[in-house]
Amino acid sequence: MNLFGTLRAPRELHFGSGQRHALGGIAARLGKRALFVTDARLSADAEFLAMVQQVKDAGITCRIDASTLPDVPVESAITAANGAREFAPDLVIGVGGGSCLDMAKCVALLLTHGGRPQDYYGENLVCGPIIPLIAVPTTAGTGSEVTPVAVLSDSERTLKVGISSPFLIPTTSICDPDLTLSCPASLTAIAGADALTHAIEAFTAVRREPVPGIAQQRVFVGKNAISDQLALSAITLLWEGLEAACQNGSDRTAREKVMLGATLAGLAFGVAGTAAAHAIQYPVGALTHTAHGLGVACLLPYVMTWNAPAIGTELAQIAQAAGLAGGDAVIPALASLFERIGIPKSLSALGLDEDRIDWVAEQSLGIARLIQNNPRPLNAHEMRNLVAAAHGGNLSKFN
Repeated sequence: MNLFGTLRAPRELHFGSGQRHALGGIAARLGKRALFVTDARLSADAEFLAMVQQVKDAGITCRIDASTLPDVPVESAITAANGAREFAPDLVIGVGGGSCLDMAKCVALLLTHGGRPQDYYGENLVCGPIIPLIAVPTTAGTGSEVTPVAVLSDSERTLKVGISSPFLIPTTSICDPDLTLSCPASLTAIAGADALTHAIEAFTAVRREPVPGIAQQRVFVGKNAISDQLALSAITLLWEGLEAACQNGSDRTAREKVMLGATLAGLAFGVAGTAAAHAIQYPVGALTHTAHGLGVACLLPYVMTWNAPAIGTELAQIAQAAGLAGGDAVIPALASLFERIGIPKSLSALGLDEDRIDWVAEQSLGIARLIQNNPRPLNAHEMRNLVAAAHGGNLSKFN
């Protein structure tokens, strides 16, 4: 078989301890008026304020928008963009977790092209480049610092929605694991489990016929030779570092492994895409108001159990990357790892009522871009059984 691969990434990616101190010099090459996008907690943090001062010292006029809310309500992004127009930034700097980075992407998009976020829901609806964007993650999980995706919450749809376009990939990303040292164990676990889910779903995604132009037609093209290498490296790093980082937040080696793993996983799924675990989490998260990382990680062992007949080769490769005896060991070991770091074992434990199983199954099937990326197809009956198994905590094989 001929190898096919594709990669989308920031123009520059800087990884390592202390790299945040390069922010001023990097920003000076990209703009003169910088809008910092963060949340209320981080806006008072000494490290954040030091980064703002760096940028000011580089001769750049700065404004701080600390209005980011969890899961980025659509209305908040509109308000932030409208409030920034009179400042007329020519550079956006997102600092924080995944919500802050998604907010920064959306604000930069609206400042450049106008309209509302709803105008861009789906794939490839952004008509051109956005103003320069620097992403500085302070958690290790979503990979938003390198992905072409911004996820928001739409109250009218009672669901999370995505804007997917290569134009949303930040211009520059600065990934400094020192910024994650203060993350509590619970946030470390949720974010890291999200990253591991990204890596595994990217590696086990459907493999499509690599027709010329597929990467222009689709944001998520499916697994390929380049994304596979990134995903396997991410799995190794996260398997080695995640539990250690949760147990001892000051373990710098573990923090480095988790952040690098999260970034590589972001690069992998930024082209390969995610699949059924992410599709099901969207309606589950809307109903339970639980963190995205909790939901996808809770679901992943069940989705992998369903997919197992179609991913035998990939399971063997994951086992090798994780240092396990063989492919049959992967799903039990993954479930055990997630349990040890505090991920709920079932959707009922996550707070989903049993009478909403049918609704979740129906809504999940409607997220076609992710369901079509799943390596084993799912019809309505099969999806209902999958959601029911995850609700009841039944990891035995189901039909």
